[in-house]
Amino acid sequence: MNYIQSIIIIVAVFNKFSEAARLLGVFPMPAGSHNILANKLMVGFAKAGHHVTMISSHKTKNIPANASWDDIVLDGVADRFEITLRNINMFEDSNRSMLHKLKSYQYLMTDWLNTTLYHPKVRALLTKDTKFDAVVMEQFLNDAHKYFAHYFQCPLILLSSTGANPWVNRIIMNPEQPSYVPYFLYEGDFNFKSLWDRFYNLFLYIQQYFLDIYFTDPFQNELLQSAFPDAPHIEELNKRITIILLNSHETLLDATPLVPNMVNIGGYHIDPPKKLPNKLQSYLDNNKQGVVYFSLGSNVKSKDMPIEKRQVFINVFKKLKQNVLWKFEDENITDLPENVLIQKWMPQQDILAHPNIKLFITHGGLLSTTETIYHGVPILAIPVFADQFRNAKKAVEDGYGLILPYNDPNFNEKSLLHLINELLYFSNFTDNVKRKSKLFHDRPLRPMETAVFWLEYVLRNNGVEYLQVAGTKLPLYQFLLLDIIGIVLVSVISFYYIVSKSLHILFLRKKNRSKQKIN
Repeated sequence: MNYIQSIIIIVAVFNKFSEAARLLGVFPMPAGSHNILANKLMVGFAKAGHHVTMISSHKTKNIPANASWDDIVLDGVADRFEITLRNINMFEDSNRSMLHKLKSYQYLMTDWLNTTLYHPKVRALLTKDTKFDAVVMEQFLNDAHKYFAHYFQCPLILLSSTGANPWVNRIIMNPEQPSYVPYFLYEGDFNFKSLWDRFYNLFLYIQQYFLDIYFTDPFQNELLQSAFPDAPHIEELNKRITIILLNSHETLLDATPLVPNMVNIGGYHIDPPKKLPNKLQSYLDNNKQGVVYFSLGSNVKSKDMPIEKRQVFINVFKKLKQNVLWKFEDENITDLPENVLIQKWMPQQDILAHPNIKLFITHGGLLSTTETIYHGVPILAIPVFADQFRNAKKAVEDGYGLILPYNDPNFNEKSLLHLINELLYFSNFTDNVKRKSKLFHDRPLRPMETAVFWLEYVLRNNGVEYLQVAGTKLPLYQFLLLDIIGIVLVSVISFYYIVSKSLHILFLRKKNRSKQKIN
């Protein structure tokens, strides 16, 4: 290495160090998939040279050795959340009304919302000597946590784990089109062929808006004001939002309008494939007929299925020529077919990367859907709750999967076996997902690089207010042109009234003249 090269490297290192920012990550949501997204994002920022202080319900794993990192773990939150989930029958969630589900989701978040606001480790950050250049947090029924960006007087960067949805669209006035964009928890037909489908989709959007205005926002404000009496209203805190990073991509969900400060980074949590543990590596390498991989994700557990439903899967798997890898949380289960291998945890991304995986039976969570597209594996989706129905129906619409909802009355051995065989033996599903995978990978930057670019863009420019659409400054009635529509309607009705009244008077006069002539 010559002298000039040494100088260049030293200058580069110095510049990188001088540009390093202090980031506060507020991600106390204990659910597994949300925790994965939070950790991957903040670890990516740390790898880019920034100092991260992470508020979370889990201790962060896989922190790079040279990273500048402080963990603030909210002890007990994850354990309490796990106990709460055990008392909830997730398999029956789809049988509840949408309003009931949305309100229950908010109440479910109350523990970790309050714990974050009151925890001594978090309160210890709130001093005049503590400075942060940006606050990064997930937008997921936790608006009270935006207070930290206000306290530290710094830009607020949001992560939306489910892409563009009403929770983020409303606060930055991203246009929502109920005529063709399904509500993010919509469980009906995506084609909107009937008037009823379109009407119901519109109704869900309107219901969500009024629920936010009259329930969610007051609920969040009450929590925040109780913890910090001097805190501004949630509506005021939203003005600090700079960029919203969307865990989505046009190949995952429907292409929708996005205002300039919304950025797709779907797939940023996916790592390059690693060698599997010896047992799994051998199992997959030696199954030339192919392997079916089955997992219901981190929140829904196969071991909690009723015995009758579990037996349907066992009986069907027994009839397959392929072997089956099943993420099953109770390894003491008996009477499994010889072609089924269970483990309570599996490295899903590395399994899907193996060439002998022929089919993924999944609950249809967005992370699982993203990973299956990334690796080009067709799916049989068995959605249970939340956005899983939307993701599953998108897979059917795009031709790389089929759907059999968990609570479908036609869920039986015959229907399950038929769908599995169709996916295994008709190559169009595999061809379609391979094409989609190619599109997913074809981007100017890798997803994590995109996230880092926009973070540093915000920091370099001290916020990006000019990217916010003017609609954020308008009251809703002006944004929707309700005042103009009202004036036009009143004018039309008034004109109609005046004309009809005038004609009526003229008619009466003419009639009276005719009578006078006759007399």
